[in-house]
Amino acid sequence: MDVGAVLIAVAGVAGTLGGALLTQRGAEKAKRRELEMAQALQEARESRELRRRCYSELHRDARQFSTALRRHLYVMRDRTPGDEDVQALESAKGAYRDRWSEALMIAPDGVVAPAQEVNRALNKVYGHVKRLEQGNPRPGEDLHAAAVAQHGIWSLVADMRDQMRRDLGVTGEAGVRLRSSSEDADALLRDFGEQDPGTRPA
Repeated sequence: MDVGAVLIAVAGVAGTLGGALLTQRGAEKAKRRELEMAQALQEARESRELRRRCYSELHRDARQFSTALRRHLYVMRDRTPGDEDVQALESAKGAYRDRWSEALMIAPDGVVAPAQEVNRALNKVYGHVKRLEQGNPRPGEDLHAAAVAQHGIWSLVADMRDQMRRDLGVTGEAGVRLRSSSEDADALLRDFGEQDPGTRPA
């Protein structure tokens, strides 16, 4: 038997087997990449859904806490708050606090920054309201000042919401911005006219 022919035959078989092996490895790599991409897409979807739920709840609870502060101011203007009034405010604060704690573990820095502004403002007004409620205001703290500060929370909540929407890809940089109308502000300030510093609710 011709040695050259044998070598050619062996080389041909080896080439065929090697080609099949390379093709198989290439297919396995492609399949692995496809699985990795599918897994990354699934994780991105789950992360986005987790953030969307967290953002919705934080936005809702921040608004409800701010509304509870406003309602409490009206109660303090008209009468001494009862246990139910105090409990309503504390419940809104507790729900917001839980959501804020969760958001700190989920939200990126771009969302945490405006959310911190909201958190700071809500807690500042809450402290102001509680000191008035307890008859121990600081200099310059009265119902009018508290009402002005509470009204200012809404623009911070809107900034936070806009950043959340950008993070979720719902809107671009020039997204729709909702702000409280000047009539709302005028009505609020009329309801809580200027008072002498240190004026306390009855």
